[in-house]
Amino acid sequence: MAAPGGGPAAERPAAVHAEGIVKRYGPTLALDGVHLTVRPGEAHALVGRNGAGKSTLVAVLTGMARPDAGRVTFGGAPAPGRGDPAAWQRRVACVHQRPMTVPGLTVAENLFLNRFPGGPAIRWRALRTRARDLLAGYGVDVDPAARLGELGVEQRQFVEIARALTHGARLIILDEPTARLDAAGIARLFTKLRELRAQGVAFLFISHHLQEVHALCDTVTVLRDARWVLTAPVAELTEDALVAAMAGEETGRRRPARAGAPPLPPAAHPAGEPLLRAEGLALQGHFGPLDLTVRAGEVVGLAGAAAGGTTAFAEALAGLRTPDAGRITVRGRPVRPGSVPHALDAGIGYVPEDRHREGLVPGRSVAENATLAVTGQLGPLGTVLPARTREFARRMIAALDIKTTGPGQPVAGLSGGNQQKVVVARALARDPAVLVAVRPTNGVDVRSKEALLGVVRQVADGGRGALIVSDELADLRVCDRVVAVFRGRTRAEFPRGWREADLVAAMEGVTSGTSVTAGPPTAPDTPTTEGTAP
Repeated sequence: MAAPGGGPAAERPAAVHAEGIVKRYGPTLALDGVHLTVRPGEAHALVGRNGAGKSTLVAVLTGMARPDAGRVTFGGAPAPGRGDPAAWQRRVACVHQRPMTVPGLTVAENLFLNRFPGGPAIRWRALRTRARDLLAGYGVDVDPAARLGELGVEQRQFVEIARALTHGARLIILDEPTARLDAAGIARLFTKLRELRAQGVAFLFISHHLQEVHALCDTVTVLRDARWVLTAPVAELTEDALVAAMAGEETGRRRPARAGAPPLPPAAHPAGEPLLRAEGLALQGHFGPLDLTVRAGEVVGLAGAAAGGTTAFAEALAGLRTPDAGRITVRGRPVRPGSVPHALDAGIGYVPEDRHREGLVPGRSVAENATLAVTGQLGPLGTVLPARTREFARRMIAALDIKTTGPGQPVAGLSGGNQQKVVVARALARDPAVLVAVRPTNGVDVRSKEALLGVVRQVADGGRGALIVSDELADLRVCDRVVAVFRGRTRAEFPRGWREADLVAAMEGVTSGTSVTAGPPTAPDTPTTEGTAP
């Protein structure tokens, strides 16, 4: 490709070049002779299964870890020393998968943290104005004086991206940047990234969503088991070929089933009694009225953007939000609105959207995280017996195939996919009637996605019910039926075997002719009013 400002990108020094990178942590070989080159103005994808070495390579490229062997250059010049963080920030910016912002500070304070303009005397009004102008360039309309913790997932993510870009680096590392964004937010992000590429900014894009790699990137590098596997133009690789490179095996559209990880649901079978009902549920500014029923033996998908009310709906089911109208019942018994304990007691298990922020206690062990919801069962008179905690955790580890050294391992030391399994384990610990999972495979690799969806399928096959709330088509393939939501209202319902174009059209508010139920077309700013069949 032609580089902005002159000759071909290949003739200019690489934005970053890493060669022969080796990194050990004790007996663990985290990187084994890895190399990577990202050219100016290039969008370069870095993919691999959890544990492949991606995070360690990012740590080396950002100066957070010193390699045991190999070298890194930026624009042909050696990387700065570890004691000069400002020099690193001028060369490379990183938007991490885990939020690096401070929820208790305002948006403006987060954007300019540790580098407030104007010297010791901060001009707060000017700071907020500058912050507002900066965010406007990303299509984000938020109050710079608002505390970051009060914002939604998408808004917080854009604040973090904007903060990384303000350092002026010509190389931006994006670690799962879309994991917390809905489809509209992803589209806005990609538009901005393409604008920056035209200015010569290079991107290293880390994602488990291979369709995003094909949509945005020119080149892809695959890591497997701490080693470099291949670097190739994205246009020359199919998604199946990428999966094969990541997994180290031949793969196709249909692979032999593996225990706990069926990529597609089995043949349809009659659903049982209604377990969960939401009738006329509504929350002003978010969703509704919505009707939904989940039956025994059934996995139901609720498809739509988070900004369209699907996440808020799931949070209302779990007692995290108080709806303005409607009722929730489990096995015919009412659930008290806005009460998490009552929702748990009624039989609703909940897997939140953001495992780092809402699902895990990072400083605690696997056992402690997996048993947080059942501490009352782990000892007499309100006590918690460590032996019972470990035994309970061992059963959950075995049932969900959690890759860990044991119940006592800190949960922060697990891969993303295994951390998510711990969150699922906690939700299942009380043997709920219905499991409600919001985007359960965000930020995990292809194999972990299949394993997690296999667990959800097993929940239903065991006689319980499951609700998957997601706009990821791969998540929804495991469902017996899918209810599409647009701007807080039910748009259509699809049986298994739906076509991608039809479901995407329904989520975008476009009428589809092949759904079981579909409402009439609406004006762009007018929500639909129909409900879904129970």
